[in-house]
Amino acid sequence: MSPRVSVVVPAYNNAEYIGETIESILDQTFTDFELIIADHSSTDETLAVVEKYDDSRIRVLTTETGGGAKRNWDRVTAEATGELVKLVCGDDTIFPSSLEAQVAAFDEHPSAVLVASQRTLIDANGKTVIAARGLGGLSGLVSGRVAARTAVRAGANIFGEPGCVMMKLSALREIGLWDNNHPYLIDQATFIGVALQGDVVAIERPLATFRINSGQWSVELATQQARQAADFHRSLGALEPGLLSATDIRLGNGKALATSFMRRAVYLLLRHRMSKN
Repeated sequence: MSPRVSVVVPAYNNAEYIGETIESILDQTFTDFELIIADHSSTDETLAVVEKYDDSRIRVLTTETGGGAKRNWDRVTAEATGELVKLVCGDDTIFPSSLEAQVAAFDEHPSAVLVASQRTLIDANGKTVIAARGLGGLSGLVSGRVAARTAVRAGANIFGEPGCVMMKLSALREIGLWDNNHPYLIDQATFIGVALQGDVVAIERPLATFRINSGQWSVELATQQARQAADFHRSLGALEPGLLSATDIRLGNGKALATSFMRRAVYLLLRHRMSKN
């Protein structure tokens, strides 16, 4: 029989942290899950660390080089067999009750296609930077269209990083797996595509961690992120008539630009916490 949940981990050069990621998944209070890990031809010891774990729930795949994040995210997700799927990046972790809480939300709300929680931001050493963040004011069961509009108006990924989110695998497959039309928004665009197929449940407590990293420092990157967010807002408005007003798009574009530079400023302030002691 297939497990209820598939937890999928696309790994790339995560040797420093992937052990923590795997252990956080294996330590779940909910146990009816499979764990699929796909190493994207890492050049460090990622695969060696992964292969140390001897657990019948784990399957390990390798992905050839190239294709960016989408190639490995699609590869590992396509192997999932559960009704529900959660992607956890190879340097993040989930709380012990994460799967239990999100499966319970699906059981309570059959119309839901996506369940999201807040997350805790941590530094390279696992120390808390921000204890609880995310959801943009959403709480409980909300329409997927309301959630999508809220995300656009916030100019940010209110659903959080992938470890915060669990989706119905059938809904994710309906949109062709991960949406990479705007690469910096691969997670947010995908979550919105899934959300528009039903309802969303927002759990107002952190169930995952996100490790901040130095890859967000440059002004150029901040500008690219904001530009792609604006393009995504416009394309979403064209694809979903009546979902967004011109005001929604203008507001979201402005907030996306402000947020990208604010994020860069925070990361520069915390740059001394970006690597392990």
